[in-house]
Amino acid sequence: MSEPQGSEGTTQRLPVMEKAADTGGEYEAPPVPAGQDGKAGGRFWSARRVPAGIVALLLLVVAGAFLYDIAAVRADRDALPWRRRLARELAERPLDDTWVLVGAGVAAALGLWLIVLAVTPGLRGVLPMRRTHADVRAGLYRDAAAVVLRDRAMEVAGVRSARVRVRRSRADVRAVSHFRELDDVRADLDAALTEAVRGLGLARPPALSVRVARLGRKG
Repeated sequence: MSEPQGSEGTTQRLPVMEKAADTGGEYEAPPVPAGQDGKAGGRFWSARRVPAGIVALLLLVVAGAFLYDIAAVRADRDALPWRRRLARELAERPLDDTWVLVGAGVAAALGLWLIVLAVTPGLRGVLPMRRTHADVRAGLYRDAAAVVLRDRAMEVAGVRSARVRVRRSRADVRAVSHFRELDDVRADLDAALTEAVRGLGLARPPALSVRVARLGRKG
């Protein structure tokens, strides 16, 4: 019976990450392992369905009303009263009139809002993850990342409660300890949460800030 052939020719050693000495509190994001360049193509873009639907509905109503009135005029009927009044107001009302200025301000604000929606990606609550396949993109909700980090913090001995807030570039952890030395608890939290942040697989791992306080005594 022949010996099974090994796969040493196709095996690649994974890089080993050394843990830096804990200084407590702040955590710098670790380098991305080789073969995972962390490029995620930027943030995810929101579909903006609600604003797009509102604008499309308004345009449909206004365009439909004007087209109906123009067709009625072409059919030798009188123009609708609202269009005659609108034409008269536009012709006679001065540009410095209060209502004209208010209408122009509202239109400018709506236009600026639509431009901002068009050029910004949105979906601030989704953190891009590392791409291991060119045709697959993945994201992680910030609330889900906060739950993972909070659960990992609660596994550390001495932690009574923990609150985690994950932002785009920073994760703030506030823990309450009811026994053990605060420095020991903070060191264990730093180590555990550093590993948890790395395990999230984010393209841009957030900086980690940990604060530990002692449980206040009653009375």
